[in-house]
Amino acid sequence: QVQLVESGGGSVQAGGSLRLSCAVSGSTTDRCMGWFRQAPGKGREGVATIDRGGSTNYTGSVKGRFTISADNAKNTLYLQMNILRPEDTAMYYCAVRSSVLTPCTAVVVSRFAYSGQGTQVTVST
Repeated sequence: QVQLVESGGGSVQAGGSLRLSCAVSGSTTDRCMGWFRQAPGKGREGVATIDRGGSTNYTGSVKGRFTISADNAKNTLYLQMNILRPEDTAMYYCAVRSSVLTPCTAVVVSRFAYSGQGTQVTVST
């Protein structure tokens, strides 16, 4: 069983930064991990993914502002978010893929088998 616990969310003003963390525990042979978000009244949106080799993939709206990284020794996933905008306001979830048949891309990260409870990010003007 894979367990994911997110932390690091909070409230910031537009232009500010936050760093989200995700502690991963349990058995997983796949190392494709990522983040997705869900704003109030909206569907899930993939944000970013990172694979075992360190290759990353981002959704267009966050490119150049967000950076995904992983510390495999600590089993921790990160999302550094800079130049935050009000439209980034959402609950952010980390996720781990369970099947190599699923692409390791931001478009599908919200469909990964394992995800956490989320951490809230609120960006004000």
